[in-house]
Amino acid sequence: MWTDGACKGNPGRGGWGVLMRYGDHERELFGGEVLTTNNRMELTAVIEGLRVLTRPCTVTLHVDSQYVMNGVTRWIAGWKRNGWKTGAKQPVKNQDLWQELDAELARHQVSWTWVHGHRGDPGNERADQLANKGVPAA
Repeated sequence: MWTDGACKGNPGRGGWGVLMRYGDHERELFGGEVLTTNNRMELTAVIEGLRVLTRPCTVTLHVDSQYVMNGVTRWIAGWKRNGWKTGAKQPVKNQDLWQELDAELARHQVSWTWVHGHRGDPGNERADQLANKGVPAA
């Protein structure tokens, strides 16, 4: 699975995209919001991709967002332990989406792969196109 988010202005109109592959099967998802942020769209892409899986799956998830990658691999356990507060005792930004993602992650076995965005990874490039397709018209 490859996911990406896009935002025209930050905050601004945003979109998210997901490319899923399993063997010869491929599925594309996208959507958007009128007023959002890039980080929210990056998170939403991952959530929506995992949400459509109807049974527990083993997923290799490719993201180009350091925010999502670090949030999942470094920060979320501490946030949960601290009642969704940062190390500075501030509320976690986008807590609603982090909690949704946490619930989806509990259903699946996910391995995370960070890819450099806009550097030619075909799955990432397609997810980016889908995210831009999801941005609502002005």
